[in-house]
Amino acid sequence: MSVSVKRGLFYLVGLLILSFGITMTILAGLGAGAWDALNVGLSLMTPFTVGNWVIFIGIILIILNALLSKSKPEVLSLITIVVLGFFIDFWLLIVFPNMFITEVILQYIVLFVGIVMMALGIATYLQAKFAVIPIDRFMFVLQDLFKVKLMVAKTIGEVTALIAAFFAGGPIGVGTILVTFLIGPMIQFFFPKLEKMVYGTKEA
Repeated sequence: MSVSVKRGLFYLVGLLILSFGITMTILAGLGAGAWDALNVGLSLMTPFTVGNWVIFIGIILIILNALLSKSKPEVLSLITIVVLGFFIDFWLLIVFPNMFITEVILQYIVLFVGIVMMALGIATYLQAKFAVIPIDRFMFVLQDLFKVKLMVAKTIGEVTALIAAFFAGGPIGVGTILVTFLIGPMIQFFFPKLEKMVYGTKEA
């Protein structure tokens, strides 16, 4: 199998896994990641779905990223957010419609499965080296704008989304904290292993 075909497969499979992970963190009912909590909150306030809001917020961020970095909008990122939005609605509305988890232990299990799947999905889709999710680009833009470390830039972005999610009535809780602090190290764990599968490079 050629590298280009592998990249295409990793891109689609990665977004599918990522969307499943996001869905699990939402269904766990313990609080979703900041951006996902914002999308859920906005979906509860409007006739639009969570997946719709993934696309809407993504478009806003594409424009904002272009303005802040004084560059052209990354139009190709539209493909990524449309695919991701579609997959999230697929899981939430078709596979797990009206699903409610009440057992606390099961809630935590579902939450941790979701976090692991999110990290695996991100590490997988990034192997394609295609258009990144606008949220991820926002982090890099903030890093360049404020001349800070990547983790600081990510924190700024997460806090911004968290404040917006709070006012939108999104699901904020212990899950939000766990997603914020665990997702980075898990991505770092999966990324070099997947990179080796695609490009044959040595693990970092």
